[in-house]
Amino acid sequence: MNKDLMNGQEEIDLLKLLQALWKKAWLIVLAAIIGGAAFLLYTIFFVTPLYTSSALLYVNNSTIDVGSTKLNITSSDIYASNSLVDVFSVILKSRNTLNEAIDEGRLPYTYEQLVTKVSGGAEGDTPVFKITVVDADPDMAAHIANTLVEVITDNISNIVEGSSVKIVDDAVSPRKASSPSYIRNTAIGMMAGFVLVCGFIVLRSLMDTTIREEEYLLDKYKDIPLLATVPNLSADSRGGYYGYGRSYASAAEKAKRTNEERHRQENLERKAQAQAQQRPGSMNDDQISGSPFVTGPGGESEGK
Repeated sequence: MNKDLMNGQEEIDLLKLLQALWKKAWLIVLAAIIGGAAFLLYTIFFVTPLYTSSALLYVNNSTIDVGSTKLNITSSDIYASNSLVDVFSVILKSRNTLNEAIDEGRLPYTYEQLVTKVSGGAEGDTPVFKITVVDADPDMAAHIANTLVEVITDNISNIVEGSSVKIVDDAVSPRKASSPSYIRNTAIGMMAGFVLVCGFIVLRSLMDTTIREEEYLLDKYKDIPLLATVPNLSADSRGGYYGYGRSYASAAEKAKRTNEERHRQENLERKAQAQAQQRPGSMNDDQISGSPFVTGPGGESEGK
């Protein structure tokens, strides 16, 4: 039996957790709204917008003679052009390339700062190389990208033999910020508020060992015989366990009020009698019978 009790304590009542979440649904919704609003306001006032500008270059393998009347392009030539794109990604972020771009473009950045703003890679599975620059200034982002295009086109033939580069598309100043995303950050804030409050409610429900329903005991420990029950005599107006609280407490309170009223009336009567006896000029029957003078029929006093 002890083993069954221990196993029962380790079980998690999913229905109880769902009921606890449903009772606090208003709090969950409120937390999600507050979290989304907080993340949105933080994004608007504290996150710097960033702009992205890109330039496209066509990487050509010089063994492919485009000007010849007989064009013999093999799969190895195409593979060589695609491989050059990977090489360009390394050359783009090299120290010599970026330092030359800083000097020619008079960029207000060091190599360590500029390398975090520049990236490059193949555009799909094509031999087209894409240079991407991210900066807080849209005009500066386009200027950096175009400067890198000039540096690479001038020096690539000296670095990689048998290759050439042609400009497909110059970089332009973007009109719209690429980051941050207000919708995404708001959704993240709402999700964070939702998860935090749900986690708190679930944790509180799991740690709450209070038994509030008789059915829980009967179902949980149905194999244990019931010896006795203890009524809740201090229950509030809603009634206590088994309904004893309300009836007993009401009767006791009524009896107490009745006794207090009876004692109050008796005290008032005693006080009134005491005041009547102590009033000046008033004589009771015993005082009159003991007087030495008695008024006669003619109104004259006669001595005894």
